[in-house]
Amino acid sequence: MKKSLLNSFVLLLIFAAVTNASAQKLITKTGNIKFQASMPSYEEVAAENKSVSAVLDQSTGDFASLVLIKGFRFKVALMEEHFNENYMESEKFSKATFKGKIEDFDISKITSTPKNFTLKGDLTIHGKTKPVTVIIKISKAVSGVNAIGAFEVKPEDFDIEIPSLVRKKVADKIKINYNFLLVK
Repeated sequence: MKKSLLNSFVLLLIFAAVTNASAQKLITKTGNIKFQASMPSYEEVAAENKSVSAVLDQSTGDFASLVLIKGFRFKVALMEEHFNENYMESEKFSKATFKGKIEDFDISKITSTPKNFTLKGDLTIHGKTKPVTVIIKISKAVSGVNAIGAFEVKPEDFDIEIPSLVRKKVADKIKINYNFLLVK
């Protein structure tokens, strides 16, 4: 009887610890990332992925996201095919990730008015990892927070080769916009 009671107590403690740990994390699997690499006078080079996963640890400000490269959708199917096969090599490099920390993050100070924070971490694209520092705007949502922002990357920083034939049609800096509704 004592052993059974002790086992129940231990299970209750483990459940409480797991529940408390997961309560600290806000997540999404439907985050949105858009990129724009268009040049004036040429066909639009832009895509969107609406299935981006992200997690924010409310207690520490740790932030991570993952995007599957094949999830980007273009207006032109042939452009999407070239993006996956020729540029991103998505069979070999199937995902891009970010892992970092939001500086001075305090969930108790988040309101419905967006507040700027500095997000520092490592961005991995095309198998190459680079440190990045970006501004992330966070605001309170009904059951979590909204996290939005934008930054730029250069294809050559991630060993992505743009053939000389189309080089003039693709921007030197790719603008990336992200939007995450992170919930419990």
